Amino acid sequence: MQFKLAFVSAALATLALASPAPRNEPASSCSTGPVQCCESVQTASQAAADPGTLILLGLIGVLIGDVTGLVGLTCSGINVAGGGTCSAQAVCCTDNATGGLISVGCAPVTL
Repeated sequence: MQFKLAFVSAALATLALASPAPRNEPASSCSTGPVQCCESVQTASQAAADPGTLILLGLIGVLIGDVTGLVGLTCSGINVAGGGTCSAQAVCCTDNATGGLISVGCAPVTL
């Protein structure tokens, strides 16, 4: 277990240094699925420092070192075409497979 933690920590340090800062793109540029409104959005290194998020990622089989982009927590779909709004952070994510609990590979979008 300690070896895994050390390995994950080293991988995260590398990821944090290599990841560019995400930019807001127009919602219309989201081609990976529906635009999501997430209550919380974290970088991979922030997610790794949060034991709860790290456990959730592990339960769905996502290794934090494999995450590119941001991690969204407590997300729900937005009907952009219907003029939907988001009071938190609007994102476009590559993996929304957990029913809104956690989404990975997210990039901020402008509604």
